[in-house]
Amino acid sequence: MFKKYNVVVVGAGHAGCEAAAAAANLGSSVLLITMNMGVIAQMSCNPAIGGVAKGQIVREIDAMGGYTGIIADKSTIQFRMLNLSKGPAMWSPRTQNDRMRFAEEWRLQLEALPTLDMWQDTVKEVIVKNGKACGVITSLGIEIEADAVVLTNGTFLNGVIHIGEKKFGGGRTGEKAATGLTEQLVSLGFESGRMKTGTPPRIDGRSLNYALMEEQWGDDNRGKFSYTDVPLPTEQRCCWITYTNDKVHEMLKTGFERSPMFTGRIKGLGPRYCPSIEDKINRFAERERHQIFVEPEGWNTVEIYVNGFSTSLPEDVQQKALRLIPGFENAKMYRPGYAIEYDFFPPMQLDLTLETLIVKHLFFAGQINGTTGYEEAAAQGFIAGINAHQRINDDKELILKRSESYIGVLIDDLVTKGTDEPYRMFTSRAEHRLLLRQDNADIRLTPIAHKLGLVGDDRLNKVNEKIKNSDNIIQYLKQNSTTVDKMNPILEEVGSSLISQKTKLVNLLGRPQININDLAKGDVDFGSYLNQFDKETIEQAEIKVKYESYFEKEMEIVNRMKKMEDREINPDFDYSSLVSLSIEARQKLAQVKPRTLGQASRISGVSPSDISVLMVHMS
Repeated sequence: MFKKYNVVVVGAGHAGCEAAAAAANLGSSVLLITMNMGVIAQMSCNPAIGGVAKGQIVREIDAMGGYTGIIADKSTIQFRMLNLSKGPAMWSPRTQNDRMRFAEEWRLQLEALPTLDMWQDTVKEVIVKNGKACGVITSLGIEIEADAVVLTNGTFLNGVIHIGEKKFGGGRTGEKAATGLTEQLVSLGFESGRMKTGTPPRIDGRSLNYALMEEQWGDDNRGKFSYTDVPLPTEQRCCWITYTNDKVHEMLKTGFERSPMFTGRIKGLGPRYCPSIEDKINRFAERERHQIFVEPEGWNTVEIYVNGFSTSLPEDVQQKALRLIPGFENAKMYRPGYAIEYDFFPPMQLDLTLETLIVKHLFFAGQINGTTGYEEAAAQGFIAGINAHQRINDDKELILKRSESYIGVLIDDLVTKGTDEPYRMFTSRAEHRLLLRQDNADIRLTPIAHKLGLVGDDRLNKVNEKIKNSDNIIQYLKQNSTTVDKMNPILEEVGSSLISQKTKLVNLLGRPQININDLAKGDVDFGSYLNQFDKETIEQAEIKVKYESYFEKEMEIVNRMKKMEDREINPDFDYSSLVSLSIEARQKLAQVKPRTLGQASRISGVSPSDISVLMVHMS
């Protein structure tokens, strides 16, 4: 019935879609298997993409030829650049999206790939022969041969949904759980665990009183995720902010004795930085209120996502507590919030390519690795799809370094350190975040993608043009001066000290109070010169000038670390023979099998003295 495929991808969430597309775009024949073709790339929780650090990941995926940024731009209903009051390392794009259009655009994008097929079914087993994955068996008893298999099962592996004292099997509300696969993988020697995540109730927006809430509009000068020329909607939708209060908290507490979280029925750990509302009022009892973001689910639907009110309390308690929030006095609930427990596989069982250490040609990506978030899942899927294709063609694998991408930080953290709670990306996890900004993801990563064949010459040429033009702007700033009469009115307006003589434009731009638009406003010749460049090129030049000394110091650190990061370790190295290493170090090193000395230095339990022993031995 089925031909043999190069790559089979199991699961059509954010990780699965990126994995399937990446492998197909590299030339592999791909079969994407999903339990329900009606909910491909479903935004199971918040209908939003990006945010702090997550927005950087999406721009990196886009810079390398992935689709999440393009789909987000096509389905956006609101765009905001977060943290603009901070330095550029913290600027993070975020979109509110139309949930239905996001899934539709992904479906259309996948259907446009000629070497990608889809099949609706449940995978029960991975076919393993001689220690290598070579296909899957579905619930219909169909055996499908493949050269490589990518598992992106999300929250479906033995998923259990909790609402108060009620619990039932499911991978998502209204959809059944996937069974059998965890048990098979454990029988092959994999270690599994349980994690938990949750979602808030959905509300009929017609029943809300928005006059009692604060409006939250998107940016007037709207940006986007994709570096391609994606047409954007001409309008944006408003979101709103409201707050809980003591009455809400007291009502929620009446359901604690029936809460699956507090009664111990939920064993899995939930995301630390995205707690349920009951967890918030329990852990932060001193706080009088918590922020609630009221977010539309799309352009035309009246359904509302109540961001900040994730809960698994009984549905009657949810309804009563909601109606005590300002603006929610007459709220009608479409569906209650719930928690879901599911199986995951600790990611220290993976190589940096996301191929498993136990079974060759088998790759894991997304929540199966213990992460949370669409963006983290999409990034892993993208890398797993690339490496599945590269592996079966004996081509060079793709491993992104920590110093060149947030994706590299994400995967290195998972594989090297592991996680026992849902992993979420933050800017603080990246030690070189000043270099890993959202504005330069194309400069960092598009050349790499071009070498792989994921992006064409046109995109590489566009990046090179951006670099050349931003350097030209910097040269103009260094070579040209402005006068007292042109700039002092502007300097006075922004509260910066006045100049007494002609001054180089680059020196003025170095002042914290001055931006490049201020210079263009005061010096008309410079303003006229800038008109030939696009917004991103101008922004790139300004950031380079303002933070040049910081970038130089950061690059010095990266170059110092490069020796360790480039020092490769034989994957078959016998650590048990080095008695000078601590027992814990020997165990951890043997488990992780680090690729380099740099990776070895980040393993928990491996001390600097252990690294010194390794260095001496390798020398």
